[in-house]
Amino acid sequence: MVKYYATLDATFSALSDPTRRHILKRLSTGEVAVTEIARPFSMSLPAITKHLRVLERAGLIHSAKQGRIRRVGMNAAPLRKANEWLETYRIFWESNLDSLANYLENEEKTKPQKTKKTP
Repeated sequence: MVKYYATLDATFSALSDPTRRHILKRLSTGEVAVTEIARPFSMSLPAITKHLRVLERAGLIHSAKQGRIRRVGMNAAPLRKANEWLETYRIFWESNLDSLANYLENEEKTKPQKTKKTP
């Protein structure tokens, strides 16, 4: 169970940065070279590499060197686990919000109506 939460923590931590989320979006279409990932960003290649290391430690990406080019691909398994975790809480909150809505509707129906006094 501890490993499960450590994986979730690493996933959510990696996803907390917009640059890393953009990188994952780009990788969702397939493997690409690191230089291709870096192209749309106004940051140095070493800065992009740091983001890639965070994603790799979280298990969200994998990389392999082909000659002089390092190619990076996405691993969706940690995202599936995070989605499953979020789904249990979505069901919980929807159920609670439905109960709250029912309660408020019943309160509104049982509340005495105020009449407007005319001067």
